Amino acid sequence: MANWLVTVMQMPVEDPAARMRVLRTLESLGAAVVREGVYLLPDTPPNRQSLEALGEYVARCAGQAHLLRVGASSDAQHEAFKRMFDRSARYEELVKTVESLRVGFGQSDPSAIARVLHKLRREFEAIAALDFFPTPALSRAEQALAEADAAVRKLLFPATHAHIGPAENLLGRTWATRKPLWADRLASAWLVRRFIDPEGKLVWLDKSQEPPAGAVGFAFEGAQFANSESRVTYEEILAQLKLDGNPALARIGGLVHYLEVRGNPVAEAAGVQTLLQGAVRRARNEDELLAEAEKTFDLLYEAYFEPAKRK
Repeated sequence: MANWLVTVMQMPVEDPAARMRVLRTLESLGAAVVREGVYLLPDTPPNRQSLEALGEYVARCAGQAHLLRVGASSDAQHEAFKRMFDRSARYEELVKTVESLRVGFGQSDPSAIARVLHKLRREFEAIAALDFFPTPALSRAEQALAEADAAVRKLLFPATHAHIGPAENLLGRTWATRKPLWADRLASAWLVRRFIDPEGKLVWLDKSQEPPAGAVGFAFEGAQFANSESRVTYEEILAQLKLDGNPALARIGGLVHYLEVRGNPVAEAAGVQTLLQGAVRRARNEDELLAEAEKTFDLLYEAYFEPAKRK
Protein backbone atom coordinates (compact mmCIF):
# COMPACT_ATOMS: atom_id res chain seq x y z
CA MET A 1 0.00 0.00 0.00
CA ALA A 2 1.35 3.42 -0.97
CA ASN A 3 2.19 5.77 1.90
CA TRP A 4 3.66 8.68 0.03
CA LEU A 5 3.01 10.97 -2.90
CA VAL A 6 5.96 11.95 -5.07
CA THR A 7 5.51 14.79 -7.55
CA VAL A 8 8.02 15.22 -10.35
CA MET A 9 7.64 18.58 -12.10
CA GLN A 10 9.36 20.51 -14.84
CA MET A 11 8.37 24.08 -15.69
CA PRO A 12 9.34 26.05 -18.78
CA VAL A 13 12.17 28.48 -17.98
CA GLU A 14 10.51 31.26 -19.97
CA ASP A 15 7.62 31.50 -17.48
CA PRO A 16 9.15 32.47 -14.11
CA ALA A 17 5.81 33.75 -12.72
CA ALA A 18 4.15 30.35 -13.20
CA ARG A 19 7.18 28.61 -11.73
CA MET A 20 7.03 30.83 -8.63
CA ARG A 21 3.32 30.14 -8.25
CA VAL A 22 3.96 26.40 -8.36
CA LEU A 23 6.73 26.64 -5.75
CA ARG A 24 4.58 28.75 -3.43
CA THR A 25 1.72 26.29 -3.77
CA LEU A 26 3.99 23.40 -2.86
CA GLU A 27 5.26 25.38 0.11
CA SER A 28 1.71 26.11 1.25
CA LEU A 29 0.95 22.38 1.10
CA GLY A 30 3.97 21.62 3.30
CA ALA A 31 5.73 19.57 0.63
CA ALA A 32 9.29 18.41 1.33
CA VAL A 33 11.94 18.92 -1.35
CA VAL A 34 13.65 15.64 -2.28
CA ARG A 35 15.70 17.35 -4.98
CA GLU A 36 15.01 20.07 -7.53
CA GLY A 37 11.74 19.25 -9.25
CA VAL A 38 10.90 16.34 -6.94
CA TYR A 39 8.57 16.87 -3.97
CA LEU A 40 7.20 14.59 -1.26
CA LEU A 41 3.97 14.58 0.73
CA PRO A 42 2.12 11.99 2.82
CA ASP A 43 -0.52 10.16 0.84
CA THR A 44 -3.82 11.64 1.98
CA PRO A 45 -6.94 12.47 -0.07
CA PRO A 46 -6.55 16.26 0.42
CA ASN A 47 -2.88 16.14 -0.60
CA ARG A 48 -3.69 13.97 -3.60
CA GLN A 49 -6.45 16.33 -4.71
CA SER A 50 -4.22 19.40 -4.31
CA LEU A 51 -1.32 17.87 -6.23
CA GLU A 52 -3.58 16.69 -9.05
CA ALA A 53 -4.96 20.22 -9.39
CA LEU A 54 -1.42 21.62 -9.36
CA GLY A 55 -0.40 19.12 -12.05
CA GLU A 56 -3.23 20.33 -14.25
CA TYR A 57 -2.02 23.91 -13.82
CA VAL A 58 1.53 22.89 -14.72
CA ALA A 59 0.26 21.19 -17.88
CA ARG A 60 -1.67 24.34 -18.88
CA CYS A 61 1.60 26.27 -18.53
CA ALA A 62 3.31 23.92 -20.99
CA GLY A 63 5.16 22.14 -18.21
CA GLN A 64 5.22 18.51 -17.15
CA ALA A 65 4.01 16.98 -13.89
CA HIS A 66 3.88 13.35 -12.79
CA LEU A 67 2.22 12.26 -9.56
CA LEU A 68 3.37 8.91 -8.16
CA ARG A 69 2.05 6.94 -5.21
CA VAL A 70 4.93 5.06 -3.63
CA GLY A 71 5.80 3.13 -0.52
CA ALA A 72 9.03 3.30 1.45
CA SER A 73 11.40 0.43 0.75
CA SER A 74 12.10 -0.09 4.47
CA ASP A 75 11.11 1.13 7.92
CA ALA A 76 14.31 3.17 8.02
CA GLN A 77 13.41 4.94 4.81
CA HIS A 78 9.88 5.55 6.06
CA GLU A 79 11.28 7.21 9.21
CA ALA A 80 13.69 9.23 7.08
CA PHE A 81 10.77 10.51 5.03
CA LYS A 82 8.86 11.42 8.21
CA ARG A 83 11.83 13.42 9.51
CA MET A 84 11.58 15.62 6.42
CA PHE A 85 8.29 16.89 7.87
CA ASP A 86 9.50 17.47 11.43
CA ARG A 87 8.15 20.87 12.56
CA SER A 88 9.82 20.73 16.00
CA ALA A 89 12.31 23.52 15.27
CA ARG A 90 9.53 25.90 14.22
CA TYR A 91 7.56 25.12 17.38
CA GLU A 92 10.65 25.71 19.53
CA GLU A 93 11.26 29.08 17.90
CA LEU A 94 7.65 30.01 18.56
CA VAL A 95 7.99 28.96 22.21
CA LYS A 96 11.08 31.16 22.57
CA THR A 97 9.15 34.12 21.17
CA VAL A 98 6.23 33.51 23.53
CA GLU A 99 8.54 33.24 26.53
CA SER A 100 10.35 36.44 25.53
CA LEU A 101 7.04 38.30 25.83
CA ARG A 102 6.97 37.55 29.55
CA VAL A 103 9.67 40.17 30.07
CA GLY A 104 7.03 42.77 29.26
CA PHE A 105 4.38 41.46 31.66
CA GLY A 106 3.60 44.29 34.04
CA GLN A 107 5.73 46.70 32.00
CA SER A 108 4.27 46.85 28.48
CA ASP A 109 0.66 47.53 27.53
CA PRO A 110 -1.12 44.16 28.02
CA SER A 111 -3.37 44.88 25.04
CA ALA A 112 -0.31 45.13 22.80
CA ILE A 113 1.03 41.85 24.20
CA ALA A 114 -2.38 40.25 23.61
CA ARG A 115 -2.26 41.30 19.95
CA VAL A 116 1.20 39.78 19.53
CA LEU A 117 -0.01 36.57 21.15
CA HIS A 118 -2.94 36.49 18.76
CA LYS A 119 -0.53 36.64 15.81
CA LEU A 120 1.58 33.90 17.38
CA ARG A 121 -1.53 31.77 17.84
CA ARG A 122 -2.29 32.14 14.12
CA GLU A 123 1.33 31.19 13.36
CA PHE A 124 0.98 28.12 15.57
CA GLU A 125 -2.20 27.10 13.77
CA ALA A 126 -0.47 27.49 10.40
CA ILE A 127 2.39 25.24 11.52
CA ALA A 128 0.06 22.67 13.07
CA ALA A 129 -2.07 22.53 9.90
CA LEU A 130 0.98 21.16 8.04
CA ASP A 131 2.27 18.99 10.88
CA PHE A 132 1.55 15.57 9.45
CA PHE A 133 3.48 13.73 12.17
CA PRO A 134 3.07 15.67 15.45
CA THR A 135 5.80 15.46 18.08
CA PRO A 136 5.81 16.61 21.73
CA ALA A 137 7.01 20.00 20.48
CA LEU A 138 3.45 20.75 19.34
CA SER A 139 2.11 20.22 22.88
CA ARG A 140 4.88 22.40 24.35
CA ALA A 141 4.04 25.25 22.00
CA GLU A 142 0.33 24.91 22.68
CA GLN A 143 0.94 24.94 26.44
CA ALA A 144 3.25 27.97 26.22
CA LEU A 145 0.59 29.90 24.32
CA ALA A 146 -2.15 28.87 26.75
CA GLU A 147 -0.09 29.91 29.78
CA ALA A 148 0.83 33.25 28.21
CA ASP A 149 -2.79 33.87 27.23
CA ALA A 150 -3.90 33.20 30.81
CA ALA A 151 -1.23 35.50 32.25
CA VAL A 152 -2.06 38.35 29.90
CA ARG A 153 -5.77 37.90 30.55
CA LYS A 154 -5.13 38.48 34.26
CA LEU A 155 -3.36 41.71 33.36
CA LEU A 156 -6.17 42.74 31.01
CA PHE A 157 -8.98 41.83 33.38
CA PRO A 158 -7.89 42.46 36.98
CA ALA A 159 -10.17 41.19 39.70
CA THR A 160 -10.65 44.65 41.22
CA HIS A 161 -10.20 48.26 40.21
CA ALA A 162 -11.33 51.68 41.38
CA HIS A 163 -14.89 52.73 40.56
CA ILE A 164 -16.47 56.08 40.01
CA GLY A 165 -18.66 57.10 42.91
CA PRO A 166 -22.41 57.09 42.17
CA ALA A 167 -22.81 60.83 42.74
CA GLU A 168 -19.57 61.98 41.15
CA ASN A 169 -19.98 64.75 38.59
CA LEU A 170 -18.48 63.79 35.22
CA LEU A 171 -19.05 67.07 33.38
CA GLY A 172 -16.26 69.47 32.55
CA ARG A 173 -13.60 67.08 33.83
CA THR A 174 -10.11 66.15 32.72
CA TRP A 175 -10.00 62.59 31.38
CA ALA A 176 -6.66 60.81 31.29
CA THR A 177 -5.41 57.61 29.68
CA ARG A 178 -2.03 56.22 28.75
CA LYS A 179 -0.22 55.97 25.45
CA PRO A 180 -0.16 54.18 23.06
CA LEU A 181 -3.73 54.58 21.90
CA TRP A 182 -5.54 51.65 20.33
CA ALA A 183 -9.11 50.41 19.98
CA ASP A 184 -10.22 50.43 23.64
CA ARG A 185 -8.62 53.75 24.58
CA LEU A 186 -9.73 55.41 21.35
CA ALA A 187 -13.29 54.11 21.64
CA SER A 188 -13.46 55.11 25.30
CA ALA A 189 -12.23 58.63 24.50
CA TRP A 190 -14.82 58.86 21.70
CA LEU A 191 -17.52 57.70 24.11
CA VAL A 192 -16.53 60.36 26.65
CA ARG A 193 -16.63 63.13 24.07
CA ARG A 194 -19.86 62.08 22.40
CA PHE A 195 -22.02 60.83 25.26
CA ILE A 196 -20.54 61.68 28.67
CA ASP A 197 -18.51 64.90 28.85
CA PRO A 198 -18.46 66.80 25.54
CA GLU A 199 -16.64 69.74 27.14
CA GLY A 200 -14.13 67.54 28.94
CA LYS A 201 -10.39 67.71 28.36
CA LEU A 202 -8.47 64.62 27.26
CA VAL A 203 -4.91 64.02 28.46
CA TRP A 204 -2.53 61.41 27.08
CA LEU A 205 -0.13 60.09 29.72
CA ASP A 206 3.29 58.60 29.17
CA LYS A 207 4.02 55.20 30.66
CA SER A 208 4.97 56.29 34.20
CA GLN A 209 3.32 59.72 34.21
CA GLU A 210 0.83 60.41 36.99
CA PRO A 211 -2.63 61.72 36.03
CA PRO A 212 -3.39 65.36 36.80
CA ALA A 213 -5.05 65.99 40.16
CA GLY A 214 -8.78 65.36 39.97
CA ALA A 215 -8.60 63.71 36.55
CA VAL A 216 -10.83 60.79 35.66
CA GLY A 217 -8.55 57.96 34.58
CA PHE A 218 -9.56 55.31 32.06
CA ALA A 219 -8.06 52.25 30.40
CA PHE A 220 -5.04 51.70 32.62
CA GLU A 221 -4.40 49.87 35.87
CA GLY A 222 -5.72 51.75 38.89
CA ALA A 223 -7.92 54.07 36.83
CA GLN A 224 -11.53 54.79 37.78
CA PHE A 225 -12.59 53.10 34.57
CA ALA A 226 -10.49 50.05 33.67
CA ASN A 227 -10.82 46.49 32.45
CA SER A 228 -12.76 44.19 34.74
CA GLU A 229 -12.83 40.38 34.90
CA SER A 230 -14.74 40.09 31.63
CA ARG A 231 -15.05 43.56 30.08
CA VAL A 232 -12.64 45.95 28.42
CA THR A 233 -12.70 49.57 29.59
CA TYR A 234 -15.18 50.77 26.98
CA GLU A 235 -17.65 48.09 28.06
CA GLU A 236 -16.98 48.90 31.72
CA ILE A 237 -17.81 52.57 31.15
CA LEU A 238 -21.07 51.56 29.47
CA ALA A 239 -21.98 49.31 32.39
CA GLN A 240 -21.06 51.74 35.18
CA LEU A 241 -22.81 54.71 33.57
CA LYS A 242 -25.86 52.70 32.48
CA LEU A 243 -25.19 53.28 28.80
CA ASP A 244 -25.22 49.59 27.91
CA GLY A 245 -28.94 49.81 27.20
CA ASN A 246 -28.08 51.60 23.97
CA PRO A 247 -27.83 48.76 21.41
CA ALA A 248 -25.56 50.70 19.07
CA LEU A 249 -23.05 51.50 21.82
CA ALA A 250 -23.23 47.90 23.03
CA ARG A 251 -22.45 46.58 19.54
CA ILE A 252 -19.43 48.85 19.32
CA GLY A 253 -18.41 47.40 22.68
CA GLY A 254 -18.41 43.89 21.26
CA LEU A 255 -16.25 45.04 18.36
CA VAL A 256 -13.78 46.87 20.63
CA HIS A 257 -13.57 43.81 22.91
CA TYR A 258 -12.67 41.63 19.93
CA LEU A 259 -10.05 44.05 18.62
CA GLU A 260 -8.37 44.18 22.03
CA VAL A 261 -8.59 40.64 23.39
CA ARG A 262 -10.44 38.60 20.75
CA GLY A 263 -13.34 36.41 21.88
CA ASN A 264 -16.56 36.29 19.87
CA PRO A 265 -15.76 37.19 16.23
CA VAL A 266 -17.24 40.40 14.81
CA ALA A 267 -17.69 40.50 11.05
CA GLU A 268 -16.64 44.12 10.56
CA ALA A 269 -13.69 43.94 12.97
CA ALA A 270 -11.10 43.43 10.22
CA GLY A 271 -12.26 46.53 8.36
CA VAL A 272 -12.30 48.67 11.49
CA GLN A 273 -8.85 47.40 12.45
CA THR A 274 -7.53 48.44 9.04
CA LEU A 275 -9.04 51.92 9.41
CA LEU A 276 -7.54 52.37 12.86
CA GLN A 277 -4.15 51.18 11.64
CA GLY A 278 -4.36 53.77 8.87
CA ALA A 279 -5.24 56.44 11.43
CA VAL A 280 -2.23 55.47 13.55
CA ARG A 281 0.07 55.84 10.55
CA ARG A 282 -1.42 59.12 9.38
CA ALA A 283 -1.71 60.94 12.71
CA ARG A 284 1.22 63.06 13.92
CA ASN A 285 0.04 63.04 17.53
CA GLU A 286 -2.63 61.59 19.83
CA ASP A 287 -5.12 64.42 19.22
CA GLU A 288 -4.98 63.84 15.47
CA LEU A 289 -5.27 60.10 16.00
CA LEU A 290 -8.43 60.50 18.08
CA ALA A 291 -9.89 62.88 15.50
CA GLU A 292 -9.37 60.25 12.80
CA ALA A 293 -10.69 57.42 14.97
CA GLU A 294 -13.77 59.42 15.92
CA LYS A 295 -14.83 59.41 12.26
CA THR A 296 -14.80 55.61 12.29
CA PHE A 297 -16.75 55.29 15.54
CA ASP A 298 -19.24 57.96 14.44
CA LEU A 299 -19.95 56.00 11.27
CA LEU A 300 -20.26 52.75 13.21
CA TYR A 301 -22.74 54.33 15.57
CA GLU A 302 -24.81 55.66 12.67
CA ALA A 303 -24.76 52.23 11.03
CA TYR A 304 -25.78 50.43 14.23
CA PHE A 305 -28.29 52.95 15.55
CA GLU A 306 -31.96 52.20 14.97
CA PRO A 307 -34.42 54.93 15.94
CA ALA A 308 -37.33 53.90 18.15
CA LYS A 309 -40.37 52.97 16.11
CA ARG A 310 -43.46 55.09 16.53
CA LYS A 311 -46.39 53.30 18.03
